[in-house]
Order: sequence, then C-alpha cells, then structure tokens
Amino acid sequence: MSAEFGGRSGRQGRISQWLRGRRPKETADGGGREALLLAAAAAGLPLAPAAHPAPGYRCSCERVGCPTPARHPVSFAWQTQSTTDRAQIERWARHQPQANFITATGMVHDVLDVPLQAGREALQRLLDSGVEAGPVAESDDGRMLFFTLTRGTPEDEDEWWPCELDCHPETMDEHPGLRWHCRGSYVLVPPARLPGDDGRTVRWVRGPEHPLPDPLSLLEALTDACARHVGEGPHQVGASWPLRH
Repeated sequence: MSAEFGGRSGRQGRISQWLRGRRPKETADGGGREALLLAAAAAGLPLAPAAHPAPGYRCSCERVGCPTPARHPVSFAWQTQSTTDRAQIERWARHQPQANFITATGMVHDVLDVPLQAGREALQRLLDSGVEAGPVAESDDGRMLFFTLTRGTPEDEDEWWPCELDCHPETMDEHPGLRWHCRGSYVLVPPARLPGDDGRTVRWVRGPEHPLPDPLSLLEALTDACARHVGEGPHQVGASWPLRH
C-alpha cells in the first residue's frame, strides 16, 4: 500500500500521512500514560489491568507458552473488575506502572476491529464523507480499532440480536477480517505495549474525546474495505487469544 492509499494525493494524502505519523505522548512517561487512561475512562470506557511484555517475547503472567503475551487481563474477574472510576484507575496505574489495560466491550461501547490497511482506507472514506468516525486506535500487530456505541446491553434480553461477526477473546482466529467485539470481549486500550524489541504499541489516531458513533454508520465502509484487503498477507491476521487466564 502506498503512502497515499493507492496513490491518491491532496487532502487524502495528508490525512494518510497524519494517520501513520501521529504518535501522541502516550508512553513517554507515567503521567502521560495515566492521563490517557483517565481520558478513556472519562469517555465511558471501562478499564481493567492487563499483562505487559517481558523480555524475550514473554508475558508478565509467566505462563509457559502464553499464546497472547501482554494482550490479556490479569484477573479472571476482568468483566466485573472493569471500571471507569478515576480513583481506582489512578491506583492501578501507579501501583502497576508497566501494566497494559484492557477495556471491556459490550457495556458502554463495542469495537469494530479490522486489518490495518482496510481500516486506514475505511477511515479515509469516512472522513471524506463527513461521517463521525469516533475514537480510533492503531495496533502495530496489524489491526485498527473503531470504538462505537454498544448494541450489547438491551434492557429486554429478547432484543439481543446475534451476529456472526461477534468476537469473543476465544474466537479471534475465526475472524481474520472484521471482528465485532461486544459482550464478553475486550481489546487493549491505548497506551499499550506489545511484545518484542521493536517498540510496538497500541495508540490512538483519534482520541476518546471524539463521541462514540453508531456502529452501523461505519459498517458499510469497514466491510467494503475488508472485502478488498482481507487475505492479502499473514500480517493481516492477529494472534489468537486464550480461552481464559
């Protein structure tokens, strides 16, 4: 993929360069990290501590052969533990200075998780069309995360409508294209560090100050882009996620 999304220039090229080059001050110091976590919580994203990278592509959980190093919660109770409480998040951030954090989906928000190139193309299309894209994060493992309002907590349980794209932590491999994280799932929330010695991260390209959009307003652009890009290479498929921790 070219630096200008297939050679397009002008405003499109400037936006694509901004997307690749934007690196907020999210891991430069503990204060920046904590501020970003608190901003995510203030936007309504419930957070819980997650594992972090250890030397040698290992995970801080010390589980031998951890299949998703630094990408999973540290507690079995992550769904009930997840919170937007400022004081609790400050305590976690200060007592666990290396920890990543996950945000539990299906409570306030969902996440539409797509291959990186497809996500960049879709975001370009949404911005050009004047659609509110909401918060968006990039992960250096080849994914782009679109944060949306949830459809996962209806007052009447009969109103819940299942979707073959629904993604839970144990089903990541089944959805190499578009993954819809809703009830029972989670994603890493920026700022997060990925395993390896090359400084890979998960970071915001559009921060949590942007309002959460209706997921259906993004779906057409995302599915169209995924249809063009999925299967183009192994870098498009994220790692599998464990059944439990």
